Amino acid sequence: MFDRIKKAFSREAAAERVPSGSGLRLADGPMSEWAATQGFGFSADPAGNGVALEGKVGGKRWRLELGRPTRDFILGKELRARAQLGIDEDLAVLVMSRPLKESLEKKAYQIYTDDLQTSVDPSLPQEMRWLAMFDEVAWEGLSEEFWDRFSVLSDRQETPMEWIDPALAAVMLDWPSPGPSAEVPFMILLLRGKAYLRMEYTPADLATLQHAALIFTTACESALSAFPTASP
Repeated sequence: MFDRIKKAFSREAAAERVPSGSGLRLADGPMSEWAATQGFGFSADPAGNGVALEGKVGGKRWRLELGRPTRDFILGKELRARAQLGIDEDLAVLVMSRPLKESLEKKAYQIYTDDLQTSVDPSLPQEMRWLAMFDEVAWEGLSEEFWDRFSVLSDRQETPMEWIDPALAAVMLDWPSPGPSAEVPFMILLLRGKAYLRMEYTPADLATLQHAALIFTTACESALSAFPTASP
């Protein structure tokens, strides 16, 4: 148990926070037009601070939001998505950009070794707990480029092997140019029967949002295909 607790505080690093009013304006006109061509629901914050897309994949509803960041390691705007897939709630997989994982680990190690740190900071993000809970796994069949860019963590290796097939891995790498670099914070997660995506909106253009939506819906399709949905 002590080893797990120590591991929890030996990971996490965040970039400096950028004020939420960073001046990024949302071009929601082109977004809403694209959403309409895809059959997605679209809504925008009247204040111009965020937009949301809604749709269905495999009969399951999903929602993607673009707005103010909810994590210190996200600069500017944040893309986040969620879908209630109804798959086995015991399945757990976290895919995280490798530079983000390394920076989170470095920050948590600093916190753990700080003699003045006497208690757990409740503001620390969930990602710290996930890094403590899951072990990094790898397997043959995916490209070296994928493993250079991403870290996959789970409590059992078979789960991510069934979920992350070569097609999903390829979509995660194939960003339209100029796409996000490997240093842009990105993660996708299966946990408690749901799928999640969180990433920094960089570059801040429609192509980034479109491809993030494609990655998320492809991940949902792959999960629904790989894992049976729970009985009602």
